[in-house]
Amino acid sequence: MESNSARSKEIAHVLTTEKFSPVLKIPAVFVSYIFHPLFIPLIGAWYLTFVQPGFFAGISSQEKYFILIRVAYNTIFFPALTILLLKGLGFIDSIFLRTKQERIIPYIAANIFYFWMYLVFRNQDGIPPILTAFIFGIFLSSSLALLANIYFKISMHALGVGALTGLMLNVVFSSISYSVFLPAMVIIILTGVVATARMIVSDHTPFDIYSGLFIGIVTQLIAIAFLAL
Repeated sequence: MESNSARSKEIAHVLTTEKFSPVLKIPAVFVSYIFHPLFIPLIGAWYLTFVQPGFFAGISSQEKYFILIRVAYNTIFFPALTILLLKGLGFIDSIFLRTKQERIIPYIAANIFYFWMYLVFRNQDGIPPILTAFIFGIFLSSSLALLANIYFKISMHALGVGALTGLMLNVVFSSISYSVFLPAMVIIILTGVVATARMIVSDHTPFDIYSGLFIGIVTQLIAIAFLAL
């Protein structure tokens, strides 16, 4: 029964991806790796600290790098280590988490690290609320993705770029942002590129992609509103 199900998924994946030229798959894979969901919190934190430095007025470059390091080991290193341990212990078949079942424990583990990072930032002086809200929004989107995972395989890549888009909206609505036109254009293009790449090299449906984008954006708006209360 399980082998037949796996075979059906493999056939569906082939039917989904064969309509795209093989030439497109190489850059699509590259984009999928570079903008892996694990890297999104660090990318967003880097954007706030160095592209929109108004939010970190009075904080030295050394302190900014220290913040990025903390974001990296809490949202990249520990979640990645969890996935590697799960693979080593045989709880998952692939580190690429191709099935809904394989994503359950990694989602839970990532949520723990995201929430911990949120608590640390919220209770630390010098961390601007918009960064705290960004991490909290990622926690919210990951939590909703865990629930959605019961019914369909929501795109984690779409969640990630959706979170960046939501962050961009929060920056635009803020009163201390620098010029956002060029970064906004980059984020919009990046969102389209990543979503297209996942359609090319994964078995995601358009609904998986669009729902990921929607949740990623909305949870960022909810997070900034929640912290403003």
